[in-house]
Amino acid sequence: MTVAYVALGANICDPRRQLEAAIEQLKNLPDTDFVLVSGFYRSAPLGYVDQADFLNAVARLDTTLPAEQLLENLQKMEQRQSRERSFPNAPRTLDLDLLLYGDSILDSPRLTLPHPRMHERAFVLQPLLELDSEISIPGKGKAGALLSACGSQKIERID
Repeated sequence: MTVAYVALGANICDPRRQLEAAIEQLKNLPDTDFVLVSGFYRSAPLGYVDQADFLNAVARLDTTLPAEQLLENLQKMEQRQSRERSFPNAPRTLDLDLLLYGDSILDSPRLTLPHPRMHERAFVLQPLLELDSEISIPGKGKAGALLSACGSQKIERID
């Protein structure tokens, strides 16, 4: 089994419902044990800022699926929840990003691991640290130190 972390995000069409539905789908992935999900966090959009705040979380999975097959399953989940990719950083019903796959470092046309911008995003690092307070990002360092560098990004845990 490989430990994988997946970021979940949504900001349209009832984001809480979108994330809850995605969590249920993660629990049913083949060859995968759903282990844990962080709390939900509200964050301001990055990139294209003229849109609603996002609701974010991170899930931990134990899986025997190869990384690219796990990614394929995540993208199918997005499609089932009407994900559209109209332009970069557009509003979305569901965004699932494979953040970490064990200690793998990969740069292929289809998948980059660790996720290439995760170390710059408080909305990823804070829920990730909730799941593992000592986690390190291969090639980048301790997530706690990286979160400190994201101090200007507003993030709020919600219940």
